[in-house]
Amino acid sequence: MENRQLTPDRPRLRASWQRSERYGVSLDEVQPVFTGSVDTGSLLYECGYEVLSGLQATLANEPVSLMITDSAGLVLARLCNDNSINRSLDRVHLAPGFYFAERNAGTNGLGLALADRAPSLVRAEEHYCTGLRGYTCAAVPVLDPLTGELAGSVNLTTWSNSSSDLLLALAQAAAGNTTALMLARSAGRRMRPTPRGEVFHVYADRFQQADGGSCVSRLWSEAVAEAHTAFAAGRVVAVVGEPGSGKTALASMAHRQARPRERVLSARHPAPDDVDAWLTLWTPELEKDNTCVIVSGVDTLPAWAAGELAKLFTSVRCDSGRPQPFVLTAEDFGALPGPLGSLVDTVVEAPALRHRPADILPLARHFAERERGRPISFTAAASRALTEYHWPENVKQLKRVVRTAAARADVVDRRHLPAELFSSGAHRLSRLQALERDEIVRCLTEPGATVVRAAAELGMSRATIYRKMAQYEIKVPGR
Repeated sequence: MENRQLTPDRPRLRASWQRSERYGVSLDEVQPVFTGSVDTGSLLYECGYEVLSGLQATLANEPVSLMITDSAGLVLARLCNDNSINRSLDRVHLAPGFYFAERNAGTNGLGLALADRAPSLVRAEEHYCTGLRGYTCAAVPVLDPLTGELAGSVNLTTWSNSSSDLLLALAQAAAGNTTALMLARSAGRRMRPTPRGEVFHVYADRFQQADGGSCVSRLWSEAVAEAHTAFAAGRVVAVVGEPGSGKTALASMAHRQARPRERVLSARHPAPDDVDAWLTLWTPELEKDNTCVIVSGVDTLPAWAAGELAKLFTSVRCDSGRPQPFVLTAEDFGALPGPLGSLVDTVVEAPALRHRPADILPLARHFAERERGRPISFTAAASRALTEYHWPENVKQLKRVVRTAAARADVVDRRHLPAELFSSGAHRLSRLQALERDEIVRCLTEPGATVVRAAAELGMSRATIYRKMAQYEIKVPGR
């Protein structure tokens, strides 16, 4: 770190400087990391923009820039009436479309708030990059009010010679108001999952343990057979389907049947700012013989990355001289980037779990055994609850539910299953509503439970219990 020493009462800043140094951030100027698209359709953007617009009106004559960022430090919006500070912030790339996390810009207010998930104030000389020392930044993380996950941040930036006494308090108030507004508007809204940066996994000797091997339904078998025929003919396959439906497992299973001697690598889509590293990490595998690469979630890739992949797939040859086999997965073929879509010969659909109920219990037993290392049984009541649920998140959700239940008991009963399986309501619930629903389900799924006993335990009348069951669309199998 530079000769300048940080005061002992700011250990978070010292740690941030050390991280910035490890990231290789320039001490002199911010190196811009830009994305061509900004998601303005998220609940965070909608609520944050409304809150900051109201705050901007009260600060009309103040040189304060108000910003919303996502959880990766991507600036989604910037509101400010002062042209001089706007021009200055443009020069250091603190603008919509640019990433300003620690690894991009070093120690700064919003980067520190996201890294530590805590309110942060970074004054002039406390910035790692000298190009930012003309500003003081206050930022506060915004958490998703339903999941508790980091959604993004609210950032307020002003000149370093301006008073900063109230800056952090204003940022905290704006972040709190944004969270409250998100909670109020979240009913009935499905939150969009953020991309996860992941490296590839190797499927080879352990393939027989893959999730798809437990599926027995006709729809699944037909999809695997269709992909197998295409692989055997040397065609390029795209497997499409809902998130969590098992697209990669289907492709792995079919390819293993067609070419049992080849190993299979699954390269999952990266976070937006990790695309370069992601490509560098696994694309050398394309030159190796007896290797098939499954690239998952290609519909989320930036256009330039899709173009690079298309060039690699069409130009790289194995040692044997033949083209490297590969598979693409996406939610829908129409969403495939043009350069990659044009390479596809066959499209195979992975059927959603709700359309193949015969697979639910075999998969559940498979996931439970993997969790505990030995077979786990399910009661008839638990089996009915699992098979009658509609599984909106498909196999991914089933895996999560079963692993949690199997960790609680040797014999899984319906009381070990989460309340979400007994409520078919389509609307998002507030935390209080979810707690109430969960308690009602818990009482109704206890051994020997009746509505009368549940009402007595909860201090409600039977009429209230029935009304709440209708409100939350609670359906307990066998009741």
